Amino acid sequence: MTASTGKSATLTTPDGKTAELPVLSGVLGPNVIDIRKLYASTGMFTYDPGYTSTASTTSHITYIDGDEGVLLHRGYSIEELATKSDYLEVCHLLLNGELPTSAEKAQFVRDITYHTMLHEQIHFLFRGFRRDSHPMAVMIGVVGALSAFYYEDLNVEDKHHRMIATHRLIAKLPTIAAMAYKYTVGQPFVYPRNDLSYAENFLHMMFSVPCERYEVDPVHAKALDRIFILHADHEQNASTSTVRLVGSTGASPYAAIAAGIAALWGPAHGGANEAVLTMLREIGDPSRIPEFLEKAKDKDSGFRLMGFGHRVYKNYDPRAQVLKESADQVLAQLGKANNPLLAIARELEKIALSDDYFVKRKLFPNVDFYSGIILEALGIPSKMFTAIFALARTVGWVAQWDEMIEDPEQKIGRPRQLYAGHDRREFVPLDQRG
Repeated sequence: MTASTGKSATLTTPDGKTAELPVLSGVLGPNVIDIRKLYASTGMFTYDPGYTSTASTTSHITYIDGDEGVLLHRGYSIEELATKSDYLEVCHLLLNGELPTSAEKAQFVRDITYHTMLHEQIHFLFRGFRRDSHPMAVMIGVVGALSAFYYEDLNVEDKHHRMIATHRLIAKLPTIAAMAYKYTVGQPFVYPRNDLSYAENFLHMMFSVPCERYEVDPVHAKALDRIFILHADHEQNASTSTVRLVGSTGASPYAAIAAGIAALWGPAHGGANEAVLTMLREIGDPSRIPEFLEKAKDKDSGFRLMGFGHRVYKNYDPRAQVLKESADQVLAQLGKANNPLLAIARELEKIALSDDYFVKRKLFPNVDFYSGIILEALGIPSKMFTAIFALARTVGWVAQWDEMIEDPEQKIGRPRQLYAGHDRREFVPLDQRG
């Protein structure tokens, strides 16, 4: 909850107008200056490209301290959740604010499990895409199309209706993602199974084929479940803000989530783990790391060190630390401890973190640095990495969307601008233009 500190910040404009702006405090993190009445008091807006210093909402879900490398979901550290919990339990936590009892968890797992099927007519949508379409392009279209199947009886002001939509989205995204993959490789769609866990079911739909029995490796399922947890929510990032912005119009949650998937697709956001693998392959051998670090320091080279640095974290990304440990464990269990890409990644991290250039700029490894290595070790192709990110992040998106709907202070999103175009001009008829 937010509360007034009883203090205010005084802003004086060049023309002598003043505004007393209340200072609000949350449970954790810096205080904020409430500027909602700034325009009415001074006739001026603030200018903050990228919202680097602007809180767009009040939220109870996720807290990040980028300077200390802290990530909390409903007050629980990501390290504890990733090592002691499972993905659907974390989903319940994000949606409801508390860890479930045994009975609550069993009911929640059942609610998700029995919504994994897709309407048969949705299968025909896939045929409209080229066979070599990127899975994210397919997911954007298919998730958006869910609005046509579950819209008439949806009232976003009704909490029960929102809950059903939430369950549908969390349940159906793995099915859609797996089908997007199957379509691009020309294999038949595989239906979900109610006797499998969330991660097991996704692997089953990804890799099984009708002509032979497929057994889900529990090591694979556990590793994937942990990746799902680590990507479940991350405060007001670009895709989450997109979901909130679209949702603020009263649009269908399926449309809002499709918009979130579109935002996530960008290489600066969800596509970074795929870019990390591309970079590691380009390096090719640990002996070439110094060469690539020098290129990264050269602003004219056009080369970026992918998987290092983060918009929020100015310390080691806590998710990256968990994944680093997971990478060692998973690859050892899979008999791939000598994975050449992991060897390059370890050496790259070691050298970069001892280089003053990267240390001074606080360019620490982020979650993308190790996630791609683990996913590849599980046999998942790189074009599916962002799709997996999207299905894992869906719970965070719908939790934030639901919170936004219930927030009495929330309004339709409408950022202002600093106009720098032409002043008013007179229209010149076509035959008089030189």
